[in-house]
Amino acid sequence: MGSKIEENAAHQRKYKGIRRRKWGKWVSEIRVPGSQERLWLGSYATQEAAAMAHDVAFYCLRRPRSLDGLNFPSMLPASVVHAELSPKSVQKAASDAGMGVDAQMVLNKDKTDENENENSGATQVLDEKQFWEYDYEFEDCGTSEEGELNISVEDYLK
Repeated sequence: MGSKIEENAAHQRKYKGIRRRKWGKWVSEIRVPGSQERLWLGSYATQEAAAMAHDVAFYCLRRPRSLDGLNFPSMLPASVVHAELSPKSVQKAASDAGMGVDAQMVLNKDKTDENENENSGATQVLDEKQFWEYDYEFEDCGTSEEGELNISVEDYLK
């Protein structure tokens, strides 16, 4: 039976090849086959990003027969599937993949936060001065050459 700390650490880490720093960042590294060298894959904001970096490096360095050992077997970037890469190139490919996942997670979080703010019931009220100072673009809708009001269905569809 393990200690509560070990159980908590095992519960938090659900992906292979990653660990969490004391300050909360997720990191990944892997050993280069046939040597004692460790390849640093990076430090990431999310455990998914660190796991993706590990997947790319693991696949590139070991070329497993099955993808079952990967954290995200269906998300392996096509650019690394048939490439023969040096350890430094593997490091870069893994880091790029991890950073891409982190960036996507941040974008998704921002969109979620934005939607929560829109749905919170709070209505943003513009000051009248702010409203009239805003530079609106109306692209030839509203008046004809004679000065008459001329609005078409196409104006609403823009």
